[in-house]
Amino acid sequence: MRWFPGSGLLGRKRDTVRRRCGTAPWSVRRPWWVLFTTAGIGAVLALTAFAAPGRLSNGGYIAEGTEATRTDALLQQRFAAGIPDLVLYARAPKPVDTPQMTHAGQEFTDRIVHEPEVRDAISFWAVGDRKLLSEDGRAALITVDLRGNEDAAARRAADLVPRLTGEQGPFTVTATGPAWVMAQVTEMSREELIRAELVGAPLAFLVLLFAFGSLTAALLPAVVGALSVAGTFALLQVLAAYLPLSAFAFNITTALGFGLAVDYGLLAVSRYREELAAGAAPPEAVGTTMRTVGRTVLFSAGTVVVCLATLLLFPLGFLRSLAMAGISVVVLAAVATRVVLPAMLLVIGDRIDRLDPFASLRRRGRADRSVSWARLARLATGRPVLAGGCAALFLLALAVPFTHARFGVTDERVLPATAESHATATRIGREFPLPWTRTLTVLLPDTDAVDQRQALDAYARRVSALPTAGEVATGLGTYRDGHRTTGRSMEALIYVGNGSTWLSLTADGPPSADERLVRELRALPSPGRHYVSGRPARVLDTKNAVLEALPTAAAVVVGAVLLLLFLFTGSVLIPVKAVILGALSLSATFGAMVYVFQDGHLRSVVGDFTVTGELETSMPILVFGAAFALSVDYELFLISRIQEEYRNTADHRTAIVNGLARTGRMITVAAVIFAVALLPLISSGITLLKLIGCGLALAVLVDATVVRGVLVPAFMQLTGHANWWAPRPVAALHRRLGLDRWHHDASRGTHTRLPAARDSGAVPTSVPDK
Repeated sequence: MRWFPGSGLLGRKRDTVRRRCGTAPWSVRRPWWVLFTTAGIGAVLALTAFAAPGRLSNGGYIAEGTEATRTDALLQQRFAAGIPDLVLYARAPKPVDTPQMTHAGQEFTDRIVHEPEVRDAISFWAVGDRKLLSEDGRAALITVDLRGNEDAAARRAADLVPRLTGEQGPFTVTATGPAWVMAQVTEMSREELIRAELVGAPLAFLVLLFAFGSLTAALLPAVVGALSVAGTFALLQVLAAYLPLSAFAFNITTALGFGLAVDYGLLAVSRYREELAAGAAPPEAVGTTMRTVGRTVLFSAGTVVVCLATLLLFPLGFLRSLAMAGISVVVLAAVATRVVLPAMLLVIGDRIDRLDPFASLRRRGRADRSVSWARLARLATGRPVLAGGCAALFLLALAVPFTHARFGVTDERVLPATAESHATATRIGREFPLPWTRTLTVLLPDTDAVDQRQALDAYARRVSALPTAGEVATGLGTYRDGHRTTGRSMEALIYVGNGSTWLSLTADGPPSADERLVRELRALPSPGRHYVSGRPARVLDTKNAVLEALPTAAAVVVGAVLLLLFLFTGSVLIPVKAVILGALSLSATFGAMVYVFQDGHLRSVVGDFTVTGELETSMPILVFGAAFALSVDYELFLISRIQEEYRNTADHRTAIVNGLARTGRMITVAAVIFAVALLPLISSGITLLKLIGCGLALAVLVDATVVRGVLVPAFMQLTGHANWWAPRPVAALHRRLGLDRWHHDASRGTHTRLPAARDSGAVPTSVPDK
């Protein structure tokens, strides 16, 4: 009787497998049961995971609970005013202010107001405001407020806009505004997701196939990735029923999840093949793999989860939903690697190297050791100052553009220039005197425009006298340059009500001065309490909220990474080195992001996009969380093997060279697969997805080559045996936690190896003094 093909394990041998596989005994006790159960679960996930999600949001880029957002809510309650959800652009072949066109315009406005999704609509024909009339007189604007929050408004816009645009009587109507931008981005992100599934995953599998030289071996990491992504999609379906999830959560899950899950599978399969090549039987190879790689995967997943969890500290719904998606896929990837992969390895046994369609294209060499990476490691350790210094200067040069980084929030320019919302907003900005994206509102909740007329008049004069303030509209009339230019009109009634009033003004200076105008308005004395809102105020408040959360998030990330790496290595220096080199690598990535996406270079390489002169505020945070986690991930892969080599050889430089020779190719393949999985994002028409894809791809490729190939070996060679040093109390704590079985005898300068230390997969906290 055979337990599984190629093994013949029963009785005593089955107990041997259980004992040698360490932390994965359950899955190796009943491998066929695990695989049949996994196949059933996978079939269910395939049927449910890719259904249309219930609630998708493309908002969440504005900080919640700030003065600007609270003021917008009050303006909506008291005056039905604020930033409009939709702006409809209506153009006619003749002037739209003639009696006939006015009648048609009023009928169109009434029709909009009576739509069930609409709370209120204001048009040029309804209020006669000349700012809603184009300079050539042949186009007018209708601003529309929709019911519900920004997510509900986007869903309503997706249903309403197609009915209100196109040929509408004598007008040709197009739309823009935050709600329609969100709706269009959501729809485009769904199309990008399908492209990612059809293009990104197959390309990544081809890279795996070429790297492994075996269809069987390549399938195993791909299965781990597919299970992780499908499971996360199913989980997001459940979460989307209770809270708004970013439309990009599924796109990021496909790229990040597949890339990271494949990394884990790649690491495990590579080690398993290496053990087979060394003469181990399949059960023993699985045992060694799960003792060594299994531990690395657990620490890696914990590190990635901590890095992504810090995104929850920021008051941005966009980052929070992506954090939940990323954490889910990482946890599922670790579970699949620890539970499903050992069972698959046991069933496949020594047939893992079968079926190589690229056999005629490759040069045969040692599967467990890369000559090129060994040569690079010798160069880096032979001239550590020169090699490390050149690599560091290269990364610092890439980081230079980050010194002039500017940040903003997303708007219609995130879409291609041909998208309706983007094209319409551009046309409005060109043809109308009202720059609605630069309009500010000042709410005076305790000021009555009738009883406090003189105080309000004096305040409006002071506001209009500010250097970068344009025309100021109030319930008393309009003001400019410290003087009232027009008296009260019928349209001024919209600024008065319920014992309170509000002012509307447009920024008249360069766009870079808008935030300074917000600060001046908030500092300017007023008749009573006053609050400032509008898009420039939202941008400023979002930046401030992010800056407030940044120190806490950075401290959590650094502290958690230092702790986890100490628990993994028992070393004090290696965790510090990992944080420093990770920060240097990410600085280079951020500099490149500024150079490309803020300054507008290399568009012919990454694809065309609209240059806004700034980066979206949440993007560096997202890239930092994901890329720093991956940097530590590769650090764990490399350091774990260097420690193992050092434990076997007790020679510092030989351990570095052998460790890099045995993991360099695997880390490079992992980085290339991750970058390939990001290709659908890089080629996306949505600038945010393009920025995320380019940033993460550059980060992992730089980290896998420059940092792991040159900086890490050079640094470890310079620091020598101090890499493994820890203070006596710290080393004792590490041993007490059961994470290390090496004991350092300081008086003799030697180390004593405790029984079964090698079989446990333990690593040294101290080393021989040479």
